Amino acid sequence: MRMLGAGPNPRNPPDYPSPVEVRAEFAVYPFEEGEAPPAYVQAAIDSLRAAGLAVEVGPFGQVVVGEMDEVLAALRDAQAAALDAGATRLAVNLVREP
Repeated sequence: MRMLGAGPNPRNPPDYPSPVEVRAEFAVYPFEEGEAPPAYVQAAIDSLRAAGLAVEVGPFGQVVVGEMDEVLAALRDAQAAALDAGATRLAVNLVREP
């Protein structure tokens, strides 16, 4: 549902190439130090990989790059997997790739 006065569809503005590539950086909380990611972080990583995305795993977060609709759908499933596994918060930063 679009809000009145929201302007053109932000998912595919006319001046963006189609499809739009994005980089999603995300972190799953609570943060725990250790040799391996906590189960809720691993659940998110496994979900993203199952969606066919390559996941860069870092000490403070993960990164995926791909077509916007694909990445957003995969992130939605990854968030559900992480929350089901015990995560309490997820932070996502989405950037359009040049």
